[in-house]
Amino acid sequence: MPRFDPSQRLRVRLFVLMQYVLPQHLLSRIVLHLTRSRLAPLKRALIGAFVRRFHPRMDEALESDPGRYPTFNAFFTRGLRPGARPLPSDPLAIASPVDGTVSQIGHLDAGRIVQAKGHDYRLEALLATDSQWAVRFLGGSFATLYLAPSDYHRIHM
Repeated sequence: MPRFDPSQRLRVRLFVLMQYVLPQHLLSRIVLHLTRSRLAPLKRALIGAFVRRFHPRMDEALESDPGRYPTFNAFFTRGLRPGARPLPSDPLAIASPVDGTVSQIGHLDAGRIVQAKGHDYRLEALLATDSQWAVRFLGGSFATLYLAPSDYHRIHM
């Protein structure tokens, strides 16, 4: 795991603290409207800032010109051009549905798995189903994938 300098640690702690203090539902609604805005100056500013900061691989996208996306959300969830992510031909191979970094890996013990930021979740809650279906996975393994802002964000199943 990379080491943070003290100023980064403080920024991370302040950012996490803000998550507890700020009105989450209001902020979520504001971000929802901003990311779906078709207002050209706002859309260009959001997409431009993202491209400058994270350098996404536009050569893999169906539409390689960031300015041609109607909204920031359309840009952020852009599709890939055919062949950009070929599936392995080996039927026993495991392929990830997303670009990401494995942040957790472990066993499914008693229906609990460790997920993002050290929180435990019940398997039924993650599968949004009844416990009968979740029982099939007990004794299995799990992996949690972290998607950084620069990672491709459309999930393929």
